[in-house]
Amino acid sequence: MGSDPSCLRRSGPKKETMKRILALVSLAALSLVASSVLQAQNNPFVGTWKLNLAKSKFTGTPAPKSKTRTVVAQGNGEKVSYDGIAGDGSPISYSYTTNLDGKDVLYSGTQPFGADTIAVTRVDANSVTAVLKKGGKTLVTTKSVVSKDGKVTTNTEKGANAQGRPINQVTVWDKQ
Repeated sequence: MGSDPSCLRRSGPKKETMKRILALVSLAALSLVASSVLQAQNNPFVGTWKLNLAKSKFTGTPAPKSKTRTVVAQGNGEKVSYDGIAGDGSPISYSYTTNLDGKDVLYSGTQPFGADTIAVTRVDANSVTAVLKKGGKTLVTTKSVVSKDGKVTTNTEKGANAQGRPINQVTVWDKQ
């Protein structure tokens, strides 16, 4: 009874089906991981950037003592976090997540220039524009450009802070 080899052969197609399903699930998971890696590789802003104070120019706002920007690919866009020490010694810590589609998103943390939202739009492979707003009113516009070699980002910021003081600065960021 138990030695009939024909009963073993009957389970063969089920094993093949399970192998195919497992292979498809593995392929789908691998595709998702590869897609995330490719997206990060196609976004030159992804990485950790340190503010180069010697090359940056600040008008209308005091220069920070230090500042680091971390950009992580997320979905169709990116999560951007800033940390550092302000000129007065207070901590700098804020972030936002954008799909690079020009839609307003909220900041979390201490917002720059008194803004409560930012809208970031991809211009081309190496540049984006951002509009910082408070209560729907534009405060500052920023153009960010990554150098062709991917080692430096230059941000040009113009406008006014929440108190109406003019902002006109160029910040230079070195990739770490």
